[in-house]
Amino acid sequence: MNDELRTKIAMLPESPGCYLMKHQGEIIYVGKAVNLKNRVRSYFMQKEHTPKVAAMVGRIDDFDIILCEGNLEALMLECNLIKLHKPYYNILLKDDKHYPYIRINEREPFPKVEMVRRMQKDGARYYGPYIGANAVRDVLEVLRRTFPLRTCSRPPDPQKPRRPCVHYEIGQCLAPCAGKVTQQQYAAVVRDVEAFLSGKSADVIKKLREQMMEASREMQFEKAAMLRDRIREAEGLLERQLTLSPSGGERDVIGVAVDGLDAMCEVLHVRGGKMIGGDSFALERAGDEPADVILAEFIMQYYEDGRMVPREVLAQALPEEAQELERALEKRRGASVRLHCPQRGGKRALVLLAEKNARDALEKRNAKAKASYERTLGAAAALAEAIGMSKPPRRIEGFDISNTQGAQSVASMVVFIDGKPARKEYRHYRIKTVVGPNDFASMEEVLSRRFRRGLAERETNSRSGFGDLPDLVLIDGGPEQLAFARRAMHAAGADVPMFGLAKRLEEIWLPQAQEPILLDRHSPALYLIQSIRDEAHRFAITFHRRLRSKQTVRSQLEEISGIGKKRRVALFKRFGSLEAVKRASVEELMQAEGMTAPAAEAVYRWARAQEEKKAARTQSAPGQGGEHGAS
Repeated sequence: MNDELRTKIAMLPESPGCYLMKHQGEIIYVGKAVNLKNRVRSYFMQKEHTPKVAAMVGRIDDFDIILCEGNLEALMLECNLIKLHKPYYNILLKDDKHYPYIRINEREPFPKVEMVRRMQKDGARYYGPYIGANAVRDVLEVLRRTFPLRTCSRPPDPQKPRRPCVHYEIGQCLAPCAGKVTQQQYAAVVRDVEAFLSGKSADVIKKLREQMMEASREMQFEKAAMLRDRIREAEGLLERQLTLSPSGGERDVIGVAVDGLDAMCEVLHVRGGKMIGGDSFALERAGDEPADVILAEFIMQYYEDGRMVPREVLAQALPEEAQELERALEKRRGASVRLHCPQRGGKRALVLLAEKNARDALEKRNAKAKASYERTLGAAAALAEAIGMSKPPRRIEGFDISNTQGAQSVASMVVFIDGKPARKEYRHYRIKTVVGPNDFASMEEVLSRRFRRGLAERETNSRSGFGDLPDLVLIDGGPEQLAFARRAMHAAGADVPMFGLAKRLEEIWLPQAQEPILLDRHSPALYLIQSIRDEAHRFAITFHRRLRSKQTVRSQLEEISGIGKKRRVALFKRFGSLEAVKRASVEELMQAEGMTAPAAEAVYRWARAQEEKKAARTQSAPGQGGEHGAS
């Protein structure tokens, strides 16, 4: 500890508040304490810490404190500071999955029910989250057929009524745009939708049944049949929901699982005794913390984002400050909230279910991370071992040549960094010095240009991207192509590991090797180099086709008198393709930039002549009744 740190520790007050640990001016941890003096001193006086805390303490060179009136105020301040600064050593809730919600904005005179990906503090009501957009669409479809609210994007204007659409005609909209319903009548339907989404489905279905019976008594059989269908739709949706508690209730159930490195929290949403959704959240570097500490941090951040706080929150474990946490939730809800850790019965079963889901989500996340590693960094490490490199290559570059009988010869350079495509680093080359279809010489030219420019930029500290030389180069081809490529690289003054991949048996050829290396067909290393080779081929082919298409249009239009380069470019820009130019009328051709009436007429006459030639060739083709067909 430096002298300034010792002085601050000695002057710590015995007061509740928050502390902000720093390293070189950056906040790396935010915490709260009932007694700041005891809590902060313990970091520096105790010798035994968890590995994560020990690593953090080793980096602390300064800290700040913020005094609070009580523990509740400190709890809420800590949550706000964590969300503001996102310190490295805190448990951070990263909700980047954007599960869908159902949103109803009651501030609108005629609100509609819509799906959104983010909750906002805009005064609207949000229901969810739901597992996947398909689940939300199912619910919205049932609501649309059961509760005739508007679905159009244009808000109704009572001063300018419009003709109602077909949804009104089939009973699926109340047509507020046409003035067919008052705001009070529409609001009553909105309340039924909100009750249905909140789990109070029995009252809604009962109301629909009463309306159906009344319509039947009044011999309004079409209306009664429509209400009957709505009831069936609503009951069908309810049957697809899992019943968890016959006593109903509105609660969130939170469980946590750890693996020593990371943690996973699972939240199950129960409304009206039915589970309407669930969500999982990964908490990085929290795997060595006890469950109560994790849940204390998680619960505050989770409900800070504007999510609806239910009447009851069931948790796998309760932190020491459970009472303050409960009061903070009540403040956010504006009504009483019970934070509870059940020990037996049906509620305990719900907690165990949430914990089971958290373990499953953590296992899936780890399996996905493992598979991703094997395809990227793991594959690079396996490739290094296969070809005898001392360490895995970080930057791998792959090259390929593409041409049509030597015309429009181009090359591609693709870049993989840490086993993943880095598309911003891709480059195209037009072959300048090679005439004809000579892939060997073309590859020699491209490698020479790439490394000469790269070495030149390293000397001048340029940052155009070529100065970052590869750790490994992949050449599409066997030992001959590899020899040409290495000769070009050495001539440019570079010496980078390089190998070739022959297509016939997917053989790996190393420089001056007598025999190729054959990897297992299921090897991650083979999968990686095949991906690089295929990506280089795709990138070269795409560029070559684009150039060939432009050349085709340009060369044919050059036949027309009075159509120079500027007009050819303008025609292609206007119509997009040669076929579109041929189909255009004189008036349409004149709309292209720089086109005059004589020029447009010349293009039009040329296009008609092309069509006549095409028709003549068709008639003379074998089997078409022409000269060759008759013979």
